[in-house]
Amino acid sequence: MKKTTTRLADGRELIYYDSRDDVVRDAVDRRPLEPVATESELRADRLLGDTVAVASHRQGRTYHPPADECPLCPSREGRLSEIPDGDYEVVVFENRFPSLTGDAGRCEVVCFTPDHDASFADLSPASARLVLDAWTDRTRELGQLPGVEQVFPFENRGEEIGVTLGHPHGQIYAYPFTTPRTALMLRSLAEHRERTGGRNLFDDVLADERADGSRIVVTGEHWTAFVPYAAHWPYEVHLYPNRRVPDLLGLDEDARAEFPLVYLDLLRRFDRIFGEDQPRTPYISGWHQAPFNAPDRRDFALHLELFTIRRTSGKLKFLAGSESGMGAFINDVPPESAALRLREVAGK
Repeated sequence: MKKTTTRLADGRELIYYDSRDDVVRDAVDRRPLEPVATESELRADRLLGDTVAVASHRQGRTYHPPADECPLCPSREGRLSEIPDGDYEVVVFENRFPSLTGDAGRCEVVCFTPDHDASFADLSPASARLVLDAWTDRTRELGQLPGVEQVFPFENRGEEIGVTLGHPHGQIYAYPFTTPRTALMLRSLAEHRERTGGRNLFDDVLADERADGSRIVVTGEHWTAFVPYAAHWPYEVHLYPNRRVPDLLGLDEDARAEFPLVYLDLLRRFDRIFGEDQPRTPYISGWHQAPFNAPDRRDFALHLELFTIRRTSGKLKFLAGSESGMGAFINDVPPESAALRLREVAGK
């Protein structure tokens, strides 16, 4: 993998990731941009003990531009974009409208492909592997920034999810705190260790799912994908490496090589859940990694969570009173039924 770092016209960092060492990236951002002036504020919720980011500048972010004005497509004569080059493989750059800034963290955009009409599921295994390598590199680099506690690479796909740019892309958030979801997992991890005389919760969850088998979707030599026993979302899959590691940096070459095959298989199954008349299922996919300064970070298990808010053909799962108001989820689809459906829609 070749990595080329440059700066956009307003000073933001941009990084090209290429599979070939002989690629030259010397295009210059010729847009007349003013230096970025954004500011976000972190506020502690004294009742819940969590943190809220206030970022009013995001009200002005780009919203559903036409395809010929997409800011994530390569630049061409007469239409300059966020990517100065006329082509690329994978690109990462600082978000122009970040939720987290300065001491409050950092937000980056990851463009998976120059093809505006594609999706992650359309990538070749080699291209998906390059994205994995970019996620890993950014986890390493962002983890070295002062104050960064946790790195979260994720993808939102589909207008139903709230995506405002149709080009296939994801984001990376570098938080200056441990997120509430991770804090709950760390608490459960510690309680399980105490209750069982030292057993690891993640290891036991994975072993139990593999032994039961009813919620398994895909198994590989190095990865296992399953619908969790208490899934929150109608179709939700967790993907674990079979050898526990705390973050993307811990994956060995065998796991890295197999990941694209398993992950692309999962995404393509998601696109078949609701039939040919509703392809490209809206989803959120994200990597859960151990906080860098957690005392028991080596006991944490890297895993990816993939879920859709679509509960059946033409119907969405809205977070109503119980979910939004109290954080108590009600799932419309039994996890075993979801797993069965995902097994049924395996590619030919």
